[in-house]
Amino acid sequence: MTEDNFADAFNENNAPFAKMMGVKMTLVTKERLEGELVVTPDHCTIPATLHGGAIMAFADNMGGVGAFMNMPQGSMTTTIESKTNFLRPIPVGETAKAVTTPLNLGRSVQVWKTEIFRGDGKLAAVVTQTQMIRAAKSD
Repeated sequence: MTEDNFADAFNENNAPFAKMMGVKMTLVTKERLEGELVVTPDHCTIPATLHGGAIMAFADNMGGVGAFMNMPQGSMTTTIESKTNFLRPIPVGETAKAVTTPLNLGRSVQVWKTEIFRGDGKLAAVVTQTQMIRAAKSD
């Protein structure tokens, strides 16, 4: 059975910061997310390569969407820990591609791994983040 792909819905309703960055979701399911970010000069450090903070923000959005897809309705999520290994630069003009998968889907804590690839397919960064799931507030 194939899961529905909710990428279009997230591209329309994604977080304002993700939209401002230019994050485009290409696959959104409960078990796998994929996204793209065209590296512009506004995303870069010196020399003209994707800034580490932009890589982390891209991955944080991906993990947050994954947590949202797997939490009870009405709950909220927040990142409580994030770790990044920077392996290779991604030059301006390339498209960074993210693949995000769950490592643990607990009731109150989820752990997500996001791999960021450069245009040549080489792994540029690995981000592991922990999302806390907060129960919906009762009235």
